[in-house]
Amino acid sequence: MQATQTSFQGIWLPLVTPFVDNTADRAVDHVALRRMVMHYRATGLAGFVVCGSTGEAAALDEPEQLAVLDTVLEAAAGLPVVMGLAGNHLGHAMARLERLNSRPLAGVLAPAPYYIRPSQAGLRDWFARLADAARAPLVLYDIPYRTGATLTLDTLLALADHDNIVAIKDCGGNAQTTQALIADGRLSVLAGEDHQLLGTLALGGRGAIIASAHFRPELFVEIWRAVEVGRLADARRLFHALMPLMLALFAEPNPGPAKALLARLGWLADTLRPPMTSASPELADQLAALHYALDDVISRP
Repeated sequence: MQATQTSFQGIWLPLVTPFVDNTADRAVDHVALRRMVMHYRATGLAGFVVCGSTGEAAALDEPEQLAVLDTVLEAAAGLPVVMGLAGNHLGHAMARLERLNSRPLAGVLAPAPYYIRPSQAGLRDWFARLADAARAPLVLYDIPYRTGATLTLDTLLALADHDNIVAIKDCGGNAQTTQALIADGRLSVLAGEDHQLLGTLALGGRGAIIASAHFRPELFVEIWRAVEVGRLADARRLFHALMPLMLALFAEPNPGPAKALLARLGWLADTLRPPMTSASPELADQLAALHYALDDVISRP
């Protein structure tokens, strides 16, 4: 099957992976996953990201990751789907990529190889090899606090020359790099840190891949649409209303808080695989209160 053609803009949801809470191995709950995707596909989101850090990909073996991907592809009903591809063994990554090439993906989201901290030349070679082999476009995932490897601006601009590297999930934490990539224009810059959503969009970024969009996704979509047509006051009002919830969702390690709130809303069991842990009861209560108060907060003048 051919890769799905898409433009990387709008709000993308990095899906959590639901687990069944009454099994010893905490099996993937494909029923809950399918139900969630069918709900979110009608909210205006641009697409889904599967098996990222929010999806606890590191706790899933490859057959489980492919099964999760296939469930999402089926339930997404044609909405674009991007698959995460993380690792630090090039041969293993290339073999996994070959198997992903048989799926109709909109893109492959790839971070730098973690732990080994290669040179910039090594990083350029890593991403170029993946992009050469991928049937779907490659989306760079710049997240040095997880990988230990920083992609410099020169490296990112060099990678932008590759015909099959089209976008970046920007978690680099360098506002100057973000601005330079947006000004360069060859990569679609997608905010990867939830609290940087409005700033990235206002600078000209094309969208975001943010876990907070599990909750009231239509409001995040409206922020993107408002910036696109120059209604910055409306975008600011919604962003400031959502900020307390966004901050609380990352007060403890992701995706524990998101799963706690999703469980309160009846979408899945509050179950994670070790070493990830559930959010504290106090934070779960705070998240629920913030979520249910959103309508009142947004309606204030």
